Amino acid sequence: MDLLDHLRRMARNNLWSNDRLYSAVLQLEPGEFEAKRTSFFPSIKATLNHILAVDHLYLDFLEEGGVGAAAHDDFVPFDEPQALFDAQGASDRRLIAFCDHLSAADLDRHVITDRREDGKIPERIGDLLAHLFIHGIHHRGQVHAMMSGTSVKPPQLDEFLLNYDLKLR
Repeated sequence: MDLLDHLRRMARNNLWSNDRLYSAVLQLEPGEFEAKRTSFFPSIKATLNHILAVDHLYLDFLEEGGVGAAAHDDFVPFDEPQALFDAQGASDRRLIAFCDHLSAADLDRHVITDRREDGKIPERIGDLLAHLFIHGIHHRGQVHAMMSGTSVKPPQLDEFLLNYDLKLR
């Protein structure tokens, strides 16, 4: 397996992990989605909205969409988990399509990232993708921990790449 194949698999893992996590989130009792919790963001709702807002930002960078920091700054958070799940799924499929159209040479190509007051910074596509996957894993882990304090058991998220886990896909 080469790096491009790995990144494509990570894009699919991203969709799969979000799908499993949201399937649990959609079973929460009324009030649990937005309830105040201890974490970096104060609720499951806020954390999942943050993941999607950052996905929009990085997809704009990767696709050279020209929206820049506004892709994050103008993001309107979702109040309802189903609408957020639908938007996240669309974003995840967009990321898979982006990765599927990359060549190995594209991973070293630089795109401009808008870092507001820090300026426009060129970054390698491979590095941006790696960061985006780490970001999602990091915050999904926080949601997973917050789910432990709800009426719904957190789902298994960490063995996507293993044959052992085929039964969960």
